[in-house]
Amino acid sequence: MNEDIHFYEPSKGHGLPHDPFNAIVGPRPIGWMSTQDSEGRLNLAPYSFFNAFNYTPPIIGFASIGAKDSLRNIRQTGEFVWNLATRPLAEQMNQTCAAVPPDVSEFELAGLTPGASRCIKAPRVAESPVSFECKLTQLLQLQGLDGVPVDTWLVLGEVVGIHIARHLLKDGIYDTVTAQPILRAGGPADYFEITRDNHFKMYRPR
Repeated sequence: MNEDIHFYEPSKGHGLPHDPFNAIVGPRPIGWMSTQDSEGRLNLAPYSFFNAFNYTPPIIGFASIGAKDSLRNIRQTGEFVWNLATRPLAEQMNQTCAAVPPDVSEFELAGLTPGASRCIKAPRVAESPVSFECKLTQLLQLQGLDGVPVDTWLVLGEVVGIHIARHLLKDGIYDTVTAQPILRAGGPADYFEITRDNHFKMYRPR
């Protein structure tokens, strides 16, 4: 066995001070999801398991560990909005992590403005420079090798409307750095931001 490699089987524990799984699969984009229930009550929450999965049609998804308010609202309405979490909005995004009752709006809690969507009823975060309006396409409960369902649901939605602040379009090209997205890392309080110093180009082989 190579002594330079730390190997472990997750089912038997990692043997480290902190589980490295999240840190290895990262940094990860943040799924900052706004929803509303069938009665119009608003919810806003960040999810650290989030990504894009398809170009045409554009499909994004996130995992809800536990049946949280966002999941309940999406089940009721079939709609949600992804909002870009940026460095200027980091503290407000963090406030929306608070565990509050369903009748408490995280928009109000964090001092954020519900912005009208164009294609769905669920609002976007008006202060966010980018938002995706989405309609639910699939809702899957995850399961382990043993076939036993786990308390996690994968939510997939087709993007039916996209809002982009015009200052982020440079000669028609979206400028990721100017948007100042923040990314979730592995530790309990670790985040990263993208800077132009870290930019490089690499073209696919022909």
